Amino acid sequence: MPALGLGMWKVEPERCESLVAEAVAAGYRHFDCACDYGNEAEVGRGLQRVLDAGTVTRDQLWVTSKLWNTYHRAEHVRPALERSLRDLNLDYLDLYLIHFPIALQYVDFETRYPPGWFYDPDAVAPQMQLDRVTMAETWGAMEELVSAGLVRNIGVCNMQTGMLRELIHGARIAPSVLQVESHPYLVQNTLLQFCRQQNIVFTAFSPLGALSYVPLDFAAPEDTVLEEPCIVRAAEAHGRTAAQIVLRWGIQRGTAVIPKTSRRERLEENIALFDFQLSDAEMAAIDGLDRNRRFNDPGDFCERVFNTFCPIYQ
Repeated sequence: MPALGLGMWKVEPERCESLVAEAVAAGYRHFDCACDYGNEAEVGRGLQRVLDAGTVTRDQLWVTSKLWNTYHRAEHVRPALERSLRDLNLDYLDLYLIHFPIALQYVDFETRYPPGWFYDPDAVAPQMQLDRVTMAETWGAMEELVSAGLVRNIGVCNMQTGMLRELIHGARIAPSVLQVESHPYLVQNTLLQFCRQQNIVFTAFSPLGALSYVPLDFAAPEDTVLEEPCIVRAAEAHGRTAAQIVLRWGIQRGTAVIPKTSRRERLEENIALFDFQLSDAEMAAIDGLDRNRRFNDPGDFCERVFNTFCPIYQ
């Protein structure tokens, strides 16, 4: 899996097709998608465009998607994958992830797609409707996707060591990838060390921290890591932007990073990470910014936005 990918979360659907083409031209080969992002059909048109043009071949791309919470029952896992494959114009995925360790009541494709968090958004007091599905049931269905040749690798998102250990012990196919929020304010060194021990690739979403969460009111403008003195100093020393320093820190500590952008100039900036290296002192200084500050926490936003208390972290 390429260490740098383009995250498609919050990318407007009408921007996706051209953005994928621009990203491939800039050197990107890794695209991080999800049913819940509501733009897989548009991403798929972009992928078809670059494949038809011969700009890249399918085996040069790494495409990830994610199983949404409403499809955790075994009988819904393969249909959910097949819908993503159809939207993305692909025969297989390089990686399919369980998006959250949260099972919600099934919502039929014809009723609403993507289904989102609410069971019935038109109810007088809409809420999430949780379902009693074990992770073992969902994971067993994910393993069947590999056996069927529809998915090359399977993994999980938003899990901590205890749940990961239990999953690994009962799995026929161990998770290849863990995708979690990680940035200088949420370093997660223990989780990273555990993943190394288990040969699980650690992928950091929101690797620049608060930027994507300010518009959602999950973070304040002053929560940015990009103005931290040690990052500003490193940027000046290397002739780079603060964002490049933070992304380089993520890659240099052994994680994959999937920053999101819709801007061509940011695409080119974010991929220019492989011709410089941070010193041990610079790496340690950025490590030292850790506040255990999580911006994407269902225990917070599900209660505030979806009227349902649903914690997954202690």
